[in-house]
Amino acid sequence: MNDVPPTRPNGSSVPVAPASAPQPGHTDPALIRNFCVIAHIDHGKSTLADRMLQLTGVVEERAMRAQYLDRMDIERERGITIKSQAVRLPWQATAGAGTGETYILNLIDTPGHVDFTYEVSRSLAACEGAVLLVDAAQGIEAQTLANLYLALDADLHIIPVLNKIDLPSAQPDKYAAELAHIIGCDVSDVLRVSAKTGEGVEHLLNEIVAQVPAPQGEADAPARALIFDSVYDTYRGVVTYIRVVDGAIGNRQRVLMMSTKASHETLEVGVISPEPTRSESISVGEVGYIMTGVKEVRQSRVGDTVTLAGNRAETPLAGYRHPNPMVYAGLYPVDGDDYPDLRDALDKLQLNDAALLYEPETSGALGFGFRCGFLGLLHMEIVRERLEREFNLDLISTAPNVVYRVVMEDGGEVVVTNPSEFPGGTGAPVQQSGMPKGKIAEVHEPVVRATILTPADFIGAVMELCQSRRGQLQGMDYLSTDRVEMRYTLPLAEIVFDFFDALKSRTRGYASLDYEPTGEQAADLVKVDILLHGDTVDAFSAIVHKDKAYSYGVSMAQKLKELIPRQQFEVPIQAAIGSRIIARESIRAIRKDVLAKCYGGDITRKRKLLEKQKEGKKRMKMVGRVEVPQEAFVAALSTTDSGPGQGAGKK
Repeated sequence: MNDVPPTRPNGSSVPVAPASAPQPGHTDPALIRNFCVIAHIDHGKSTLADRMLQLTGVVEERAMRAQYLDRMDIERERGITIKSQAVRLPWQATAGAGTGETYILNLIDTPGHVDFTYEVSRSLAACEGAVLLVDAAQGIEAQTLANLYLALDADLHIIPVLNKIDLPSAQPDKYAAELAHIIGCDVSDVLRVSAKTGEGVEHLLNEIVAQVPAPQGEADAPARALIFDSVYDTYRGVVTYIRVVDGAIGNRQRVLMMSTKASHETLEVGVISPEPTRSESISVGEVGYIMTGVKEVRQSRVGDTVTLAGNRAETPLAGYRHPNPMVYAGLYPVDGDDYPDLRDALDKLQLNDAALLYEPETSGALGFGFRCGFLGLLHMEIVRERLEREFNLDLISTAPNVVYRVVMEDGGEVVVTNPSEFPGGTGAPVQQSGMPKGKIAEVHEPVVRATILTPADFIGAVMELCQSRRGQLQGMDYLSTDRVEMRYTLPLAEIVFDFFDALKSRTRGYASLDYEPTGEQAADLVKVDILLHGDTVDAFSAIVHKDKAYSYGVSMAQKLKELIPRQQFEVPIQAAIGSRIIARESIRAIRKDVLAKCYGGDITRKRKLLEKQKEGKKRMKMVGRVEVPQEAFVAALSTTDSGPGQGAGKK
């Protein structure tokens, strides 16, 4: 069975690795180099990967396209990398001590956006070196620094590289000095390339061979491999991407997942070059994939250790620290019958996106759905779009919110991921069943440490913005005469909506932002409830700072007045904090003209008809219920209409 050439789901054959390259499973670890490319968004990671693919000859000219490793439509449309991609490149060194020797370079192209930092951290664990790419026209940006610190924490060898030196606006000397100052190397150590024209890329490949250490591992020890990614294939089940640390894993061997204790037979083992290429085995230091035909997505967890069932390893590899969601939002199918499909889709997507967390949730307004945790607004937007595109679902997403910790006066605690779980207004008795009884003592909200890099001209504008969002300045450093790094502590709830948009507009697009969680702080927060005809509608509730509660209540009441159709009776829309009403709008009743049939005559007859109508309206108001149409919920709750989802693109 192993002699049959591998095929893709559409029936076309998969290309085999170049004959001159060492075949998988037979490669001396000394000839392997595992490295990744890390950078800020739009600094040229994917373009550099394209040139490397062309120089090493693994992609034919006629098959070549821009951003070759960006496989998803969303990535190509937005011009950003969302998923890290691994590819095996054979490279014959043309300079240095290994001249003429053919090396195997395992490249992992990583995302640059702050919301996909977890993808980057997983890629770093599979490598020994990192190419730190900086735009020679823009210099170091916030996410560049964040990724650099991640690589240093992972103890990787850093190769600093300036890209886009062909641009007329490039200032390579200035930014090389800046980069050398931050890393602590000599200016001459900073390589200069143009990923667009290919200038300097061959020299960079030779430097990767010379500088990145070869992988260390024991070839004779029991097999141990780290799962750094997975994907679900409709035809083949779960495809697991692994980096082999010790031993070897071959075809038709029984493997064991050490955390889930699941055991399967490998149907296919291979490498990505850049299409899946079957091999007999993969050994120490190699990056590849295994297929077991398993359809159960939970049996292949990212960070798990794969070993052989017959000759199992004693201790698993370290794995990854699981990410904590920064933002929560509800995802609901527009059609309630799609709920099981949404559950299956989230299962399969979580396999490919390990940072996604979800749990079932029920809303009185929207029905059955899931409460999902995301690393940021862009992450949330991309997950929703992937669910709709890849699984053909039609979804409603509620407004994003963060996690609060409510401390009661009697010492009890409530963790709130949804405004409907909030025990009540500050100082107000708790009414909900299942909640701790008593009054709220204090509410704690998550805070982040934000790093903002901006030209010195915009320091005042950035300070004004951060202070308006309850930010506290922690420090400020000049990276050069005209570039400043500002460090702020900000409440997470203040930056997940439109903070980045406001930052870009105030700095003419020059500032960049990165943030990381740094604990929590007590804050004066209240829950604003929206009441329709006296009944609370949980879906419209929000937890906001006391100073902004009034403006939220007024704007939501006005929006609902426009969206909800008129009824046969007058409908009051109220915004309330606890039992105190802070805003009100009224939807006027639809009135039938009962006097239309009266042509003159006695006034008492007309008055009698009007009184009769008034009594009917009063009785209807007592027993009537307001039916809110689905479109109104979508418009009032949808992030795309309210703005925060927009502009969460490139950071």
